Amino acid sequence: MLLRNSVVTLRALEPEDIDLLYYWENNPEIWKVSSTIAPLSKFTLNNYILEESQKDIFSTRQLRLVITETDTAKIVGLIDLFDYEPVDQRASIGILINEPQNRQKGYSKNALILIAEYCEKILGLHQLYARTDENNFASIALFKSCGYEQCGFLKDWHRNEDGWQNQIEFQKILN
Repeated sequence: MLLRNSVVTLRALEPEDIDLLYYWENNPEIWKVSSTIAPLSKFTLNNYILEESQKDIFSTRQLRLVITETDTAKIVGLIDLFDYEPVDQRASIGILINEPQNRQKGYSKNALILIAEYCEKILGLHQLYARTDENNFASIALFKSCGYEQCGFLKDWHRNEDGWQNQIEFQKILN
């Protein structure tokens, strides 16, 4: 299976993921990096899981997958493709490993490797790109370790409760 390796499996959202998704989407700590500004109801999230997440990336311009441990199927995070542009064959990527005890275990790196392979071989994308705050050293190291190159610096690009944040833009050419 293309979306699986010895460390992680990427799978579609399922209705039983609602409580975890509700927790993550309504966590203000995550809002700092996700541009979320208001809580989401379980009703809204349930509709998303049942209706929108089952559609393909070509119609919704986004794809959200759950990251699980391959051996245990324990959910450790989410990986998103968004701002998909079929003509330019590119998409933005975001990743979340929420719980600190699940970080630094290779989940993010393996998920990024799998999604890049999927994007190139199945979706025919030419490139992926990501943005992260300049002080998010873990994300910067992660993207660099997966072959992303810094291609931009955006001053005062993202505003959160801490004020304006500069962001670094990364790009990975797939083919």
